[in-house]
This record gives sequence, structure tokens and C-alpha cells, in this order.
Amino acid sequence: MRRPYKVVPYALQTADGQKTLGFLFTATGNEKTVVSIMHPREMSVTHYLVPAVLDAGCACWVQGPRSIGNDLRLEHEIALLDVAAGMQHLRALGYRDVVLLGNSGGGALYAFYNQQSHLLSAERLVRTPAGRPTGLADVELPRADGFILVSPHPGQGAILLNSLDPSVVDESDPMSVDPALDPFSPDNGYDPVTRTAHYATAFIERYRAAQSQRAQRLDEKARGLIERKLDARRRLKGEAPSFADRRVAAHAPIFQVWRTDADLRAWDTSLDPSDRKPGSLWGNDPFTSNWGSVAFGRVVTPESWLSTWSGLSSQASFEKCAGSIVAPTLLLEYTGDQCAFPRDFEAIFNGLGAADKTRIRVRGNHHGMAMQRDEPSGREIAGRHIVEWLNARFGAD
Repeated sequence: MRRPYKVVPYALQTADGQKTLGFLFTATGNEKTVVSIMHPREMSVTHYLVPAVLDAGCACWVQGPRSIGNDLRLEHEIALLDVAAGMQHLRALGYRDVVLLGNSGGGALYAFYNQQSHLLSAERLVRTPAGRPTGLADVELPRADGFILVSPHPGQGAILLNSLDPSVVDESDPMSVDPALDPFSPDNGYDPVTRTAHYATAFIERYRAAQSQRAQRLDEKARGLIERKLDARRRLKGEAPSFADRRVAAHAPIFQVWRTDADLRAWDTSLDPSDRKPGSLWGNDPFTSNWGSVAFGRVVTPESWLSTWSGLSSQASFEKCAGSIVAPTLLLEYTGDQCAFPRDFEAIFNGLGAADKTRIRVRGNHHGMAMQRDEPSGREIAGRHIVEWLNARFGAD
């Protein structure tokens, strides 16, 4: 039986005057180590790993971003101010050690925060990819003492780059298709009956190149919308600004990115093989989810596209930030993950700068659920590994 615990909510103010909400779980009130869990767009108060953290004799801090459940305007550079507010709060509470637990998209967020926290103030990013001032140089960014990465993907921009459907011919026409790049065409290797595929190497190479080209076009679209607004704002400073310029200067563009669930690995499981089943994070039939309304990055602002969803412009990725992680690190990889794949985990682990780093594979899907009904949940096994790792490194209270 687990010990009873206490939970206390805290409303924190960020350096730029916004609000972020966090919940502190404690079992004894005398814990010396706290484990922080955060995601850039979700609030996981009931995260399945909270009990494991408490079982390890640590406190657990679960924090939400400033805009819970809405990443329309999410810029990762600004989200670091939310992380900083939580870190400052935990240090002020007197915890000896703070361990950052990054699950899924929380991993790249924490890696990005860690990178900036290890830089001198003058070396930190001054502007977002869209040109917005970050204010990071003027903010205290307390450093973490350890990292736990659970099914981390390479970064939101990185996963979307691999998931963009490059057969989109016209961004203003969601029905436009280039047959030579259609991942759901039997001519290219897809079987609509089994909902699986086997693609030729030449097609895969053309497909990947076209995905980068589409991302580049979307980057150019976003930058064009931003520049249009900035041009209007510059004209407003003239002698006779027009009403049209006022409208453009005030307008906050929003655009749709169609067909973003088209990673070839989702239904060709011979590519980077693992325990995963055919299908994506969004369902067993990627054709439906790719053409449907729910998937990553479907509705964005130019600013959120460049900072969060562009695999070319986003700074929040393990490729760019993993080397800055030098504190002890545990990487838990779910072997049936449909969002991150073995080569992704390999690259993340190899890129970590930590001398003390551990990689453990656990059967389960991206959310740690059991792969079959007659086997234990990956969540339970992952939790036990976390307890053991925390006790070995932070258990001397």
C-alpha cells in the first residue's frame, strides 16, 4: 500500500507577467529531492509516474504551461519562462536536488531549458525564430541536478518534419496531391487492405527530400506573414498611416497545415523496426488521421510554426540541445512507441553530454500501455526503474 500524500497547488507568475500553475506532491514533507514533470502544452496533474516518484522518497512537482491544451501560439523560447518560474519556486522551497522528468514533448522542452540555463546571460537566445524578444538574458534559470527522459521524441519540429505529407501540392488546397509522392498510393508501396506498406528505397529518399522542401515552403510562408505585419507597423510610424496598415499591423495571422500524420515508419514497420504495431500516435489508420482534423501542428500562427513545429527553424530539439545535458540522466525507451523510434532514441542517448547516463528499454506503447493484454503495463515497469535510479543517485536524505 502506498503512503498517503499531500498535494498543494501554486499559482506562479513568470518573468513576463504571465501565470503558470503547478502542484506539489509530498508524502512526508521532508523530501530533499523533487522531480519536476512538465509538458509544453499539457497539464498532467494525474501523470502516471507521480506515484513512482513518491515511492522513491522524492517530492513531485507537476506544472502546466501558460496555455494548457492550446499550442496555437506556443513559442518554445517563451515557454522557457514558464519552466524558469517553476524552477525558481522549487529552489525557493529549499529542495537540495531538482530532477527534470521529460515525458514525450516534455523531454525536448527540458533539454532546451537546460541548454539555455548553462549559457551566460549574454549568450542566451535574444529572439525567437519569428523575431520576438525572449527576455532570457534577464531571467534566472536555475540548473537541474538530474534528468529522467521517458519516451522522449526528438522535438516537436523534428517529429512533424518526419510526419509532413509531402504530396501536398498547394497549401491552400487540402485535396491537392502529387501522385508520385502519395504515401497512400498502391503504386508507391501502400496496401489499403492491410493498412500497411513496404516502400522502395528510392521512394523513401524522394519522400524525405520533399518533406524538407515542404517545411521550407511553410517557413517561407510564416516569415512572409510576419514581414507583412512588420512592414505595416513601420509604415504606421510615417506621417500619414493608412487604416489598411493599421488593420494589417494589428492582425494576428493563423493558418492551417494540412496532412501532418504521414511518417512512413507508421505503417511500414520494416523501417527502423521495433515492437510497435502499424499505425500512428493518432490511430490505427494513418490515412484517416492524415486527412482528418486531429494531428500535430494543424492550426498555427507564424510564430508558433517557426518556434515549435518547423523542423528547420525550431531550436527545441535534442539534436541541438542534448549535448548540454551533463547531469546524471536516465532514458526510458518504450519499445512499441509509435511517436519516437529506435534510431531516435539512439541519437538522443548518444547525444547526451552526461558521463552518467543509462538507457533502459521497456515494452509498451508511447504512453506506456501494455502491448498485449496478458503482459504487465510498461508504466509499472518504468516506474520501478525510476524508483531504483532515483534511490541510487538522490536517495541519501
